[in-house]
Amino acid sequence: MKPKILLLPGLLNDASLFTEQMVALSALGSVQVGDLTRSDSIGELAADVLAGAPDGRLVLVGLSMGGYVAFEIMRTAPQRVAALVLMDTTARPDTPEASALREELIKLAETDLEAVTERLLARLSHPDLMNQPAVRGVIQSMASGLGKEVFIRQQRAIMSRPDSRPTLAGIACPTLVICGREDQITPPEMAEEIAAGIKHAELKIIEQCGHLSTLDQPEQVSNLLLEWIKALK
Repeated sequence: MKPKILLLPGLLNDASLFTEQMVALSALGSVQVGDLTRSDSIGELAADVLAGAPDGRLVLVGLSMGGYVAFEIMRTAPQRVAALVLMDTTARPDTPEASALREELIKLAETDLEAVTERLLARLSHPDLMNQPAVRGVIQSMASGLGKEVFIRQQRAIMSRPDSRPTLAGIACPTLVICGREDQITPPEMAEEIAAGIKHAELKIIEQCGHLSTLDQPEQVSNLLLEWIKALK
């Protein structure tokens, strides 16, 4: 049976985050991007995603905040997931320092979302790649398209996310963990922690790659996903 692939984007990201991967993965089956813009808690975002998902079991692919939502789906509806890919994400809850920074950015977003995007950009992409139109241009375009209200809702959800580490051992489906070597937001040790916590999880680190690995190294990520999903039994 052809897989039903559901992609979950990160903060201020839309389907553009996965443009190249969608083209590659459409050769395998149906590909859809979940809507993570409507709610301000991880639990509600997971419910939104499942309500809009195709019937049957899914290959769930979550990047960054999409990973937090994927963890929630694994807790509340594991029967819906045939296989799981966690990209550039963490199982840990937000730290007080990170939450304080988010509050600062929320305040700035009220008047100047563009300034927020500029501040985030250096942490989202590899320094050698961040000024490419295919990276900077896409990040700016996604942010301005989604706007400050979505940004604020998503930041609230991220700040209140639960600790997913205690439930890693309960994940039984095939799992692939991917992380950019230079990811500054959720660095490789966080990917290693996830992979160590999930039985039989595979870990792949992508070289010369920051947090938004699908933009920094689109071809490598697409090939990795393609081969891994193709090999699923």
